[in-house]
Amino acid sequence: MENEIATIYILENPEKSVIKFATGYQLRFENVLKDVFGVVSVNDLQMMLQFNKGFQESICKKNGIALNNISMDKIIRVANKMELLQLRKQSIEKLGKETYLTIPRPFDPIIKLQEGIFKWDELNSSYIPDNLGA
Repeated sequence: MENEIATIYILENPEKSVIKFATGYQLRFENVLKDVFGVVSVNDLQMMLQFNKGFQESICKKNGIALNNISMDKIIRVANKMELLQLRKQSIEKLGKETYLTIPRPFDPIIKLQEGIFKWDELNSSYIPDNLGA
């Protein structure tokens, strides 16, 4: 289990304008779903997605889709490198420019994004592609 690479997800609640990154572990065992969506389980989130009209409308508006095209991947999906760079930019803004090179690592040293496996680069305080076996 310790060799498992953490997949990073992005959770987005357009109704409340909340976006949060989380690992699969955090989705299962922490209150991330409650923090973002106000529900405690994926099953509750599916019910919310199916029956909460205001939530449905906010997803349609944000994604420019029709009601019948709403799915879980519109609100929870594997994050991509560009989204993770946005998180880094927000961290820099919060910490201030003088701490630019000392941004704390937000996740495990090795993570999985849509584009593949990435590793933390201490020099740049950023995740970079990991060329496994190279």
